Amino acid sequence: MVKISAVIIAYNDEPNMRACLESVRWADELVVVDSYSTDATEKISREFTDQVYQHEFSGFGRLRNEAIAHASHEWVFSLDTDERATPELRDEIRALIARGPEADAYFVPRKNYFLGRWIRHGGWYPDYRQPQLFRRDRLRYREEAVHESFDLDGRIGYLKEHVLQYPFRDIDHYLLKQDRYSDLMARRMAEQRRRFRPHQLVTHPVFTFLKMYVGRAGVLDGVPGLILAGLYAYYTFIKYAKLWELSKKAGGE
Repeated sequence: MVKISAVIIAYNDEPNMRACLESVRWADELVVVDSYSTDATEKISREFTDQVYQHEFSGFGRLRNEAIAHASHEWVFSLDTDERATPELRDEIRALIARGPEADAYFVPRKNYFLGRWIRHGGWYPDYRQPQLFRRDRLRYREEAVHESFDLDGRIGYLKEHVLQYPFRDIDHYLLKQDRYSDLMARRMAEQRRRFRPHQLVTHPVFTFLKMYVGRAGVLDGVPGLILAGLYAYYTFIKYAKLWELSKKAGGE
């Protein structure tokens, strides 16, 4: 019988760990790769599995590849700590594996909860970013610091049932996480020798807001949709402001 390894990368996410791990108890193997958390993340993980490994954070892509390397089964189901696998998704995955998959990797639709509601627009649904179910030897993440992409040797498919994601507890939590992500993204752009242009501080945030709120119908999500588009515009501004700061330091100014 084909078995499934559930893999999770983690760092200082004590509030989410238990619910995340509970949602994948059905997997045949559970692997957690932690980046030396200072809260109870590791302790909670060890309540569910002995396969808890510590790796220094050197980018999300590399960390995900480390997690896959620790998995021992042919199929891998990847979950982030702020995500939950629904019982319906569990049943769909089991049925898929039992009858024989037709693809080598599968996207899973994600429903995101923020500011008291499920966000259905603004590009947040179905939120396909990376395949979450895949053959271990067919997919590898590109070793990018953040917003990592992937390379797949094989066919892609789509599942119907959902992962539930709770990415931000509140606006303060959003700002805290995006401060880290904007820093990683600015460094990535600098490493790619992306040149800073002053207009990027205006045009890119405005475009981001309009794309989410108007182009992707974030307006239909009410006040949370408006706030979310504004927050993403802010993130875009900070990302390019940090790129400017890095370019100044690189130039010795």
